[in-house]
Amino acid sequence: MIRLQKSYFLQHDVLALSRDLLGKYVFTRKDGQLSGGIISEVEAYKGIADRASHAFGGRRTRRNEMMYHEGGVAYMYLCYGIHNMLNFVTNEQDVPDAILIRGIVPTHGEELMLQRTGKRNMSASIGSGPGKVSKLLGLTTADNGCPLDADTLWVEDRDLRVPDNMVQVTPRIGVDYAGEDALLPYRFVMKDIPV
Repeated sequence: MIRLQKSYFLQHDVLALSRDLLGKYVFTRKDGQLSGGIISEVEAYKGIADRASHAFGGRRTRRNEMMYHEGGVAYMYLCYGIHNMLNFVTNEQDVPDAILIRGIVPTHGEELMLQRTGKRNMSASIGSGPGKVSKLLGLTTADNGCPLDADTLWVEDRDLRVPDNMVQVTPRIGVDYAGEDALLPYRFVMKDIPV
């Protein structure tokens, strides 16, 4: 078990990093309570050249400013005014690459996660969807900018390797507005989720 350090997120290839995150574990500790799971689905966003990115064309707003931070921090934003979305900022400062965490398989703090979601039982779909991920982990926009190697939010490598034949690569979801960039194969999904 190795806690990933900031240097891991400073890699320049956001696609390779996205693929590599599959099988890693993401954890939070909120109010002394641990929750976490295996990262099972991600989407890459390639900064200013990517029409699906919040930073396309060099756009810089109060909402997306964290994308321009040096890699290794969380970029949290609210989608449709409802869903908190967890992104990992990557690359060097002023290169606004990010990875949306779209799915996790809960492995730690399941009872806490059930409380957070109002569910009675764990299911295969409980961590499928980026809004669900943040809810399971207890993350909100208040966590925007949190370092990814902090005691409140971190990622671990626990030697779970996901072979290429177990990874589905597809276009991203819900980015039709991005024209041709909506078709880019920037979504990575584990086909068989270990439980």
